[in-house]
Amino acid sequence: MNWQGQILRTDLKHEPQPKVSDRSAWALQRSLLIIMVVAILLRVISSFAQGETVQPLPGVFDQISYDELARRVVDGHGFSFATEHWPATRAGEPTAHWSYLYTVYLAAIYAVVGVHPLAARLIQAVISGILHSWLSWRLGRRLFGPRVGLVAAALSAVYIYFFYYAGSLITEPFYLVSILWTFDVAFRLATVLQVRHQPNASQSRQWRLWLELGLAIGVTALLRQLFLLFVPFLYGWLGWIWLRANRPAIKAPQPKPQAGWQPLQGFVVATCMIGLLIAPWTLRNYWAFGTFVPLNTNAGYAFFWGNHPIYGTHFVGILPDDGPSYLDLIPKELRPLNEAALDRALLQRGIGFITADPQRYILLSISRLNEYFKFWPSADSGMISNLARVGSFGLYLPFMLLGLGLSIRRYWRSDDPQQRADLILLYLFMFVYTAIHLLSWALIRYRLPVDLFLILFAALGLVDLVNRYRLRGQPVQP
Repeated sequence: MNWQGQILRTDLKHEPQPKVSDRSAWALQRSLLIIMVVAILLRVISSFAQGETVQPLPGVFDQISYDELARRVVDGHGFSFATEHWPATRAGEPTAHWSYLYTVYLAAIYAVVGVHPLAARLIQAVISGILHSWLSWRLGRRLFGPRVGLVAAALSAVYIYFFYYAGSLITEPFYLVSILWTFDVAFRLATVLQVRHQPNASQSRQWRLWLELGLAIGVTALLRQLFLLFVPFLYGWLGWIWLRANRPAIKAPQPKPQAGWQPLQGFVVATCMIGLLIAPWTLRNYWAFGTFVPLNTNAGYAFFWGNHPIYGTHFVGILPDDGPSYLDLIPKELRPLNEAALDRALLQRGIGFITADPQRYILLSISRLNEYFKFWPSADSGMISNLARVGSFGLYLPFMLLGLGLSIRRYWRSDDPQQRADLILLYLFMFVYTAIHLLSWALIRYRLPVDLFLILFAALGLVDLVNRYRLRGQPVQP
């Protein structure tokens, strides 16, 4: 990897680009390596702390389900549970509620080394520690320069939520990494799409990037299908990038632009790759339930429970123990349905809640802001939850807001069209992803994909503060 060639991007195009010496390039590599080691160590410590047993720890109750499901797969029972299980799956019946890809990962580990959850924790801790830090560095560097990239990697390495979840048997460690990977590919592809006249080598690279984009999106969707709702916006952004770069020249003749069918073929290639990754599970679902289920059966459950009239106009992240349970809320006449049919029926009921009282739905959605962006300690939460909440999002939030403000100012002042386009994609993702959860079900854990990019802005804000401190007291150059 040519590190020197990768770190020549500066914060703003009109700023002078510094020459990178061999010494500074080595210092950069060494700093990034240290950050990766710290990230791995923290995630390994989290893995050992959670240990060989699988317990319902705060925020990671899903690991109980993934562990049991993986054990059943290894024992030859397929994707099913031995006893009645969340959300409303009967014993021995097929389930598609959980991520197939993560279940297969756990089952593969159990099949090779035996049923040792700690082994699965440690493997994903190392993988996520390396890739999360590296991809955060790449995105931060592309957007705001190498220093911000390093700080972003460092902030991601020590973010409590990230290393806590990295030691848990849930989808988050790989899901977060795959989102970063998707954006990294999209940014690289956007750079290629802006070249008006591409030689054969560049066109070949473009096809590889389209394939990689489809692979990244497919992996992300297999970990959590919700990401598919953002794919049309990502495609729209790439289409806008290409159209903007290939606008007819007015003043002076320009090289012949790319043929219009090439980007369209690229979208087809990426979509086919996504379809190839999802199709086996769609076929499995049809065989298991006798109906068309593209991937997972969880959207209807979440939308029904998240908008149930039991909340009134004030959303509660987890129903209290002294009230009705989530299973109690499911109408009795729907309970005989299989998991797929029940998911579809509950989605229709959830939509019915909205049409019956749109004003309540609006107020309920607004109330979810409190749960989604919660950063203060709560008497209803345990010590681990409060520590993670205050020591991560609460601690980073001022820098995130400062960085967001700085990025908006840079957006309007920058004469680098690519930097402005990149920022638009980040803003778009944070808005769309947040809106999806505010309109359905909001928990702090569901905000973590947004935190991925808020940390990039936190790094920008922190670097800006350090620069201002260093310049304090220095005379202003005429």
